[in-house]
Amino acid sequence: MTRTDRLVTLINLLRDGSLHRAQDLATRLDVSVRTIYRDMDRLFASGVPVQGTPGTGYRMADTIALPPLHLAPAELDALHLGIAIVSEAADSDLQAAAQALAHKIDQALPTETIAEADAWKTALSPMADAARGLSHMTSLRSAIAGRQKLRLSYREPNGDLSHRSIRPLRLESWGRVWLLTAWCETCGDFRDFRLDLIEAAIPLPELFTDEPGKRLVDRPV
Repeated sequence: MTRTDRLVTLINLLRDGSLHRAQDLATRLDVSVRTIYRDMDRLFASGVPVQGTPGTGYRMADTIALPPLHLAPAELDALHLGIAIVSEAADSDLQAAAQALAHKIDQALPTETIAEADAWKTALSPMADAARGLSHMTSLRSAIAGRQKLRLSYREPNGDLSHRSIRPLRLESWGRVWLLTAWCETCGDFRDFRLDLIEAAIPLPELFTDEPGKRLVDRPV
C-alpha cells in the first residue's frame, strides 16, 4: 500500500467517530506505530480535522471553530477549495492574496484543525491539485441528488485507466483530499474514488433506488 492510499484508508477508518488507538491502526494497516504517528502528523498538516495525540488515540472532529465564526465541515471544504483554486491562478496578485488568506486562516483556526497554510497545500501530494476535480463537481452532486448512475472513467493510482458503472452516494473532502464514495457495480463493492483521478463522469439513462447492501449506511467502516 502506498503512503497516499494508506492516508486515505486512515481517513476512512477515523470518520466513524470512534476513538482509535495508534497500535490498533498499525495492526490494521500492517505498519509500525511510528508510521501511524507520522501519518497522523501529515493528516494534521493537510487540514484533515483529526483530534488526538500519541497515547490517547485519534478520531475525526465533528465541527471546526473559526472565532468568531463556527463553520460546518462543508463550509470549510468550500473555503479550502476556493483558496486552492485561486492559489493556482496565473495572476500573481491573486496567488499572493490566496496565500495571505491561507495564513490568516492558519492563525485563526485551532492548531489541531489546520497547520501552516503551506503545509496543508502540499501535504498529501500527489493529491495537492484540488482544483482538478472541480469540473466534475456539478455532475457528481446532481447525480447523487437525483440517484442517477454514472459511467466513470478513472485513472487508477498505478496509472491504469478503468471504466466503471457506479451508484454515487457521497461527495466529501478531508482537508485537501476529495473523495467520491460509490457502490461500484463493476466490481460489486463500495469504492472511494479520488476526484483528481476521475477522467470523466458521464450520467447514464438509469436511476437507482436503495437496496440492502448497496446503501451508504451499509458501507463497512
